[in-house]
Amino acid sequence: MSTPVTTTFEQTVTPVDLQVTGMTCASCAARIEKKLNKVPGVVATVNYATETAHLEAPADVSLEQLVAVVEAAGYGVREPEQEVDDDPDELGRRWRVSAVLTVPVLLLSMVPVLQFTGWQWVAFLLASIVVLWGGKPFHRAAWTNARHRATTMDTLVSIGVLAAYLWSASAVLVTSAGELGMTMTVSWLPMHDDASAGVPGLYFESASVVVTFLLLGRWLEHRAKRRSGAALRALLDLAPETAWLRTPAGDTEVPASHVHVGDLVIARPGERVATDGVVVEGSSAIDASMLTGESVPIDVTVGDEVAGGTVVQDGLLLVRATRVGADTALARITALVTAAQSGKAPVQRLADRVASVFVPVVLVISLVTLLGWGLTTGWQQGFTAAVAVLVIACPCALGLATPTALLVGTGPGATLGILVRGPEVLESTRRVDTVVLDKTGTLTTGVMTVVHRRGDDEAVVLAGALESGSTHPIARAVSAYAAGLGPVAAVDTHQAVRGDGVVGRVAGHDVRVGRPEWIGVDEPWWGTADSWRRDGLTAIAVSVDGEVRALLAVGDEVRTTTLYAVAQLRGLGLEPVMVTGDAAAVARAVAAEVGIDRVIADARPEDKVAEVHRLRESGRVVAVIGDGINDAAALAAADLGIAMGGGTDVAIEAADITLLRDDLRTAGDAVRLSRATLRTIKQNLGWAFGYNVAAIPLAAAGLLTPMIAGLAMAMSSVCVVTNSLRLRRFH
Repeated sequence: MSTPVTTTFEQTVTPVDLQVTGMTCASCAARIEKKLNKVPGVVATVNYATETAHLEAPADVSLEQLVAVVEAAGYGVREPEQEVDDDPDELGRRWRVSAVLTVPVLLLSMVPVLQFTGWQWVAFLLASIVVLWGGKPFHRAAWTNARHRATTMDTLVSIGVLAAYLWSASAVLVTSAGELGMTMTVSWLPMHDDASAGVPGLYFESASVVVTFLLLGRWLEHRAKRRSGAALRALLDLAPETAWLRTPAGDTEVPASHVHVGDLVIARPGERVATDGVVVEGSSAIDASMLTGESVPIDVTVGDEVAGGTVVQDGLLLVRATRVGADTALARITALVTAAQSGKAPVQRLADRVASVFVPVVLVISLVTLLGWGLTTGWQQGFTAAVAVLVIACPCALGLATPTALLVGTGPGATLGILVRGPEVLESTRRVDTVVLDKTGTLTTGVMTVVHRRGDDEAVVLAGALESGSTHPIARAVSAYAAGLGPVAAVDTHQAVRGDGVVGRVAGHDVRVGRPEWIGVDEPWWGTADSWRRDGLTAIAVSVDGEVRALLAVGDEVRTTTLYAVAQLRGLGLEPVMVTGDAAAVARAVAAEVGIDRVIADARPEDKVAEVHRLRESGRVVAVIGDGINDAAALAAADLGIAMGGGTDVAIEAADITLLRDDLRTAGDAVRLSRATLRTIKQNLGWAFGYNVAAIPLAAAGLLTPMIAGLAMAMSSVCVVTNSLRLRRFH
């Protein structure tokens, strides 16, 4: 169990994830979910595709109680590292053996010229292996559920296959007994058209082919689930298993789980950083593409933060751990991806309700089909149609429609630096028509820089030296710019004048840096400063020994990709609105540069929330994109909250989608990916529903044989999975 969290009702709940074994279809997942949700205080979501149960349980409900509920329902719970019994390799062996044995059964049954004396006994023997051994997974699941007075899709398969097999086996045994002269009535058995052959109607080929096709379909299904979950496993594999710690006793290698906050961790060239931390010694280029999506390495040195799982390319780093275990950036990303893959979108609720009642309804339809044909046309025709109904109705495709699309869709999302908190977000993304954008850190870089300069280098270098001791964003921008022009001069005196600037003596010169009004600039300096201000920039004047020698324009630079990103959002049908706490002149200048018409400036956090509510009340579906603590409330209030990855943890926690790359173009990618995933889910559900609606009446009408029904059912699941895998090509 994870760390407890507290709800608004002050009741402590604990998130729990269980690895469930024995599920074979969506009905299994629905049944387990229903049982778990009957436990007081427990909220459970069971996912057939990922074979997991995600629960929130009160503190007084133990893990043992939850496991007992799952086991009482006829299923199992395994440890994360424990191997699954019904793995794709085992299914592959059963399928291959069954296929080899089914071919002669099919040929003997369907090609009269190959039928020698006693051929039915060969078919009986081979079919027995296929049906009883090859079909064991279906029979075992059906029996387990029957003991708990439940039905699943395996019930349909098992009953249909066993009915065809037992009917045929009885026919062979009874006919053979008659040939041996035993007194036995065989008039109840359906006969082939060639009655002279004396061989009753046999369905060995149907039973064998159905089992083989279903095993193939389930094997392909398991393989597809493994492929579609590869993104999550890749994330998990990024976490180093061991770490080297520097201690007074020397360097020691320990399991990564033994690292604590404050420990000194060594990261060598070519190795992954073991945990999140701050560099205290050394410098290197870091490959952080797994977090940012950018292929260009990031240079880090003493004082810079590094994330666990990133790769050290050159140089040795000594990192002081700041976040470990579940608190690391990689662990939180993995948790978000897992939550997105394990949840349920609103579009799937109808599928879940259908699956819960589907099997009993199909059993009734099959029985009615048997009686209807048997009493009017003949029991052979009735039996064939009834078995076909049972086989073709297995709605595996219905159970796979949503989970496989989510599994596949979150893969390229993680690669592109897009993390979707849960599948319910997909519905909001589809309907959004208005996007509210913060300015600083979203449309702009969030870092003050010198964007224009007028004057000589020496004056700027002296100004940079005087500002180097300040932490003010503008002062840091000036000192950083000056550092690129020449060596930092020695500062003799330094005095800050609140609201105006700073004054001091640097390298024997009296230097003042601050507002042009305070410095006392005149034309043409003043005209330049006024022009910069109209563009939303901050003008800083530099005076050396009483003479104005330089003028600097400092601003939060617009990202080079913002103009394209805003146009991309418009192309997706979203109207952009800038809501910022900055002054009106600055906000209007940035909005004009990036192509935004509507601007709300001087907005406090509560003003941003009020604007979101106003837009929603006017009928708009609103997305908010931001990065700061002041954006968190608006992100939570919006229909869809999107946080920039370089923002605060508060903003990221309040958002529905997190963009790991500080590039607004990724927001457009997130909308397109979400819409593509939702579109795929709807296509899958449409196919699954349409397939069953069309196929069951055809089977009941006697237009499909059990063999063709088995092939069609298996292929329907493969079609759904294949359609979902198309999302892997998203870019």
